[in-house]
Amino acid sequence: MRKVLGAIWKVITAPFRFIAWLFRSIWNYIKKILSPVINFFTEEPEDTPLADVLEASFENPKAILEHLNELRKHVFRALIGFIITTVAAFVFVEQILNWISLPIGGIQELQAIEITEPISVVMRVALLTGFAAALPYISLELVLFAAPGLSRRGRIIGIFAIPLVFVFFIGGMAFAYYFMLDAALPVLLNFMGIPTLPRPSSYIRFVTGLMFWIGVSFEFPLVAYLLSAMRVLKPEVLRDNWRIAVIAISVLAAMITPTVDPINMGIVMIPLITLYGLGIVMAFIAWGKRPKDDQ
Repeated sequence: MRKVLGAIWKVITAPFRFIAWLFRSIWNYIKKILSPVINFFTEEPEDTPLADVLEASFENPKAILEHLNELRKHVFRALIGFIITTVAAFVFVEQILNWISLPIGGIQELQAIEITEPISVVMRVALLTGFAAALPYISLELVLFAAPGLSRRGRIIGIFAIPLVFVFFIGGMAFAYYFMLDAALPVLLNFMGIPTLPRPSSYIRFVTGLMFWIGVSFEFPLVAYLLSAMRVLKPEVLRDNWRIAVIAISVLAAMITPTVDPINMGIVMIPLITLYGLGIVMAFIAWGKRPKDDQ
């Protein structure tokens, strides 16, 4: 009789046990998928002195190879994302070229001399657009690669900084396009009263190079803030080495500008030096926000 009642009970409760098993399986599957995400925001790395890390690396070179292999994977995925966005940029490359050429009156004002010149111009614009579009994903791969060596606070800061990286880069490009070009082009195209007929290669190279490097430079205050917040960079290092920074900025300005005349270099150097000073301020702000027991 007991066996009969037990069998009847199993039959009656079978649907409920199946539902419970189904929900338990789904929950375990979700936990398995989300466990890397949970560990990313909760785990704290072992606080090992740098000397011990270097000693362990020399004793076990295979550990370095493992890190290099991980770096290769992240770089490969970032490269795939960059290729996809660059290919997608070809769909809008004509509109982007027209927009870039607006400061000189439109793309019809450019005259090519070499046969391959239009192709190189299109490729350059597509690469810059693809890089700008893929920047959030590239930043994500960099954060994921560095995550095992960062504290929980550092990983959280890195994740939430990814949208800001994109915003600052686009902001720098917009600043170069809407403000720096308006000041530079009238001087460059009519310097000493000599009219200039710009070629596509020289004009697009100048504009895209200026927009790219100013966009990268706009990242400096954010990077200084993040590194200081992660306790990687002391703001005193930036403050005490400002002379070296000015020399480096001068070299970078000479590389960005097509000529080394003081007008072009000044147009580039002044924003870069200003950004360096802003980076020092941001680093001090981030350093001062650390808890007292961590200082």
